[in-house]
Amino acid sequence: MNALSSSRPTLLLLALLLATPVPAAPSAPSDKKTTIDLAAEASRPAANDLARATVFAEASGATPGELGKRVNALIADGLKTAKGYAGVRVQNAATHTYPVYGKTNRIEGWRMRSDLTLESADTAALSELLGKLQANMGIASLSMLPAPETRKQAENEAMVDAVAAFKARAGVIAGTLGKPYRIRHLSINSSARPVGPPLMRAAAPVAAEGALLPVEAGESVISISITGQIELTE
Repeated sequence: MNALSSSRPTLLLLALLLATPVPAAPSAPSDKKTTIDLAAEASRPAANDLARATVFAEASGATPGELGKRVNALIADGLKTAKGYAGVRVQNAATHTYPVYGKTNRIEGWRMRSDLTLESADTAALSELLGKLQANMGIASLSMLPAPETRKQAENEAMVDAVAAFKARAGVIAGTLGKPYRIRHLSINSSARPVGPPLMRAAAPVAAEGALLPVEAGESVISISITGQIELTE
């Protein structure tokens, strides 16, 4: 038997296999489940137990060098006065120098401003300090807000309430549809809103040295908002 005749059965078998239709694989059952987007929110009050203020020294002159000496002297005096109040935290903030243009669009002088930020839980001490600083400096802003630890406590309490509200909504919807559910993901955001208008947002007129500034603490509302998605299960 030659090689050609011996290969004929193999070729015939291969042809039969190729001609035989292969049954299609059964389609996999769909595992897509119903998902529902939900949102919930909760709020808690937080005492405004931290006072924050920004004071500034400002001057105008012919040269930046001249302004620097005058403004730096005012800032140094302000820092020296603030050191007498151990309960007040003070630090240097922004300093800006910019030109003053005349009618011919040429520089006719310079203006310089330097800020100090003050923080204290002792509102009486800060009020007294601001009264002294106003003799030579302006007040850019004065506000009350919750201290970090106070805000954190209110956030934690509001978060517990918000999660409970989210689960309650999810339970109502899933129960109405007659399905159990699981939470797929959650996104949590926090915000704070003071109750009432801010104490001060613009430069104040110079007051008599030592005059106390009235400060009303009040409270802020700490809100936690939750957005998420649930999945209905079998």
